[in-house]
Parts: sequence; structure tokens; C-alpha cells
Amino acid sequence: MSRRYFSRRNCRHAAIPLAFAAAISGVGLLVPAPAHAVPSPDVDYLYNVTVRRAYNFPNNDPIGYGHTICDKVTGGEGFAQVMGDVKNDVTPNDEYSANYLVSYAVSQYCPEQIWQLRNSAAGYQPPPGTESPTSGLQGDVAGK
Repeated sequence: MSRRYFSRRNCRHAAIPLAFAAAISGVGLLVPAPAHAVPSPDVDYLYNVTVRRAYNFPNNDPIGYGHTICDKVTGGEGFAQVMGDVKNDVTPNDEYSANYLVSYAVSQYCPEQIWQLRNSAAGYQPPPGTESPTSGLQGDVAGK
């Protein structure tokens, strides 16, 4: 009688629930965990100023130039001076592009200087013939 209980047919039917249970328990292992990594400031900055927006930098060094902007702000240079320097050094050199670059460099590399830069941007008027952006630091100061 025990021989009949362990026949191939009975073993085949017993293997189905075992295979099903093994498959279900392994499904959780196949689903990848969500990625929570944040890119480094250099990677984020480099992507945003060279890929998303195609700036041309002196010596083809966007990261070095971003740190130069921070050095100027940390050294006490005002927003108007930094904007003028950026428009002389980098292309595109319109008001909006320079404002974006200054704002982004400070937010990535020296966020502790944001308030100093915002305060120096208060009352900033772009040179005649250029359009004033309503985003970035100027938009923040203007309440837009």
C-alpha cells in the first residue's frame, strides 16, 4: 500500500503546490528596490548647465566656473557685478541665462550664500534694452 501512495502520479500532484509556493516566494526577490540616490552637486550642476542648457564656459570648465561664482559672492561682490562678469565670460550671455547660471551655481555650491546674494539683488535693474527675468533671484526679490 505504501508503494501506491508514492506513485509517480501522486508525486506529480504534490509537486505542483510546492512549485507554486516556491515561485510566489521568489517573486519578491525579482522586484528591484526603488533607487533613492541623489546625484552629487557636481553631477547635477554639470547636467543642468551643459546638457539641459548649453552654456559655453571659459576654459571649458563649468564646475570651476560655478565655484568662481561662489567665490565672488562669498567675497562680497554684489549681484550686479557677478551678473556683469557672467555675461562677459559665458555664452549665452543674455540677462535670463546669466541669472539662471548665477542662481544655480550658488544654490548648488554655496547655498549658505543665497541670502547674501538675494539681498544684493534687491533693486537690481538690468541694463537698458535687456528684458528682466521673473525667475531666479530677481523673481524672488520682486515677489514673482
